[in-house]
Amino acid sequence: MELSELVAQFKSYNPHADTAMLEKAYRFAQNAHKDQKRETGEPYFNHCVAVAQILLDFNLDEETICAGLLHDTVEDTGVTAEDLKREFNKDVAHMVQGVTKISDLKFSSTDEETVENWRKMLIAVAEDVRVILIKLADRTHNMRTMDVMPPEKQKFKSYETITLYAPLAQRLGMFTIKTELEDLAFKYLHPTEFKDLVEQVEKRTADREATLNEFKRHLEPALKEENIDYRLLSRAKNYYSIYRKMQKQKLSFAEIQDSLGVRIITKNLSDCYKALGVVHSRFKPLAGTFTDYIATPKSNMYQSIHTTVIVPTGDIVEIQIRTEEMHRTCEYGIAAHWRYKLGGKKDKNFDEKINWIRQWIEWQRDLTAPREFLEGFQTDINLQQVFVFTPQADVKPLPEGSTPIDFAYAIHTDIGDHYMGAKVNNRMVRMDYVFKTGDVCEIITQKTARPKRDWLKFAKTANARSRIKRFLRSRGEDI
Repeated sequence: MELSELVAQFKSYNPHADTAMLEKAYRFAQNAHKDQKRETGEPYFNHCVAVAQILLDFNLDEETICAGLLHDTVEDTGVTAEDLKREFNKDVAHMVQGVTKISDLKFSSTDEETVENWRKMLIAVAEDVRVILIKLADRTHNMRTMDVMPPEKQKFKSYETITLYAPLAQRLGMFTIKTELEDLAFKYLHPTEFKDLVEQVEKRTADREATLNEFKRHLEPALKEENIDYRLLSRAKNYYSIYRKMQKQKLSFAEIQDSLGVRIITKNLSDCYKALGVVHSRFKPLAGTFTDYIATPKSNMYQSIHTTVIVPTGDIVEIQIRTEEMHRTCEYGIAAHWRYKLGGKKDKNFDEKINWIRQWIEWQRDLTAPREFLEGFQTDINLQQVFVFTPQADVKPLPEGSTPIDFAYAIHTDIGDHYMGAKVNNRMVRMDYVFKTGDVCEIITQKTARPKRDWLKFAKTANARSRIKRFLRSRGEDI
């Protein structure tokens, strides 16, 4: 990408910006890497531009694009952080330093070192979340160009990608990056299975064109009749998710009832629900497939209505309905915040989106065993959730497997500390009760009640475990 193209793309979503710093960063990085080559044989600077291109595709701010261009200068050239601070500004220098620190971390050593590395990375991200956006762009381009690497390096990088970077992208709501990273890692970890699956999916997708056309033929006139302004997208398949489903359920590809995926994107919230009414009036919905993530967003702020229907051909179609704004957030995740920032608006959900990072920095101080930290992190980063309601109809999203003590601490530390019991759907339950979505839970407290060591057997979330341990330590108990 030439400098003029890069500037033009940035101006396409930020037309009044002064691009002097962007142009300077391009030339500065080009000069710093001028004698370096990648293992592919191409100029190293091409990688810097490719990282900037990915960040541009997410419509990020000028400082982030500059840091993307410069992200390897401190690590791989004679440039220092002080040089960057002087030539650009402290934020650009700080982001480049943050990316360099993450690049230096090794996640395949002992549990203790891995935990310490997680902590360092979370602190870097909490200080400026743009650091992880640059690192995700860096990892994405590296994975796209891994063919020239030796097989052992391909597998090592792919394992790190699928266990660390793809889950982080998912947790930050960046689904386009998450699915690409998963599929690229899958390609190198299981090359034979990947090749076979791609061929089978492509064959099935070609067969599905008739189903998609039939679905559109019935749906589109009905949406127009209701004056719903919309666009229809068919959903691309995530090979790794299909493979994981095959492994988990011990099924062959032929046995997977792989439904066609469609998205209906509307202009406003009321049209989402009108579109849902149209879909259910024209097609038979499958029982148990409706979920409203607009009313109860996921913890990464994902919002959509999900439903599955049977079309006249007998095929199954999975449908997601969302607004244009929700669609941008689903595609861009945390990066969507800078779209607001560039437009001078405030993203009211931004703090909520990254609060889990700050909480984890706090909670990890109370986790004594490295293995416990890793298991807790995997539980909380996993977006398989249940939605549990208070008697006042407030909803609390919790990881699957959560219990009443997790719910109590999710409401407030004082509620958890004085837990006496819980009613779920008007029935008293034990502390080992595992929630299902839709449960209504009332926590019963008593002033004299205090956390006990046994509670740790039932607490699944890092928040609950951290609070219980903190109380026990304040009483001088060994954990």
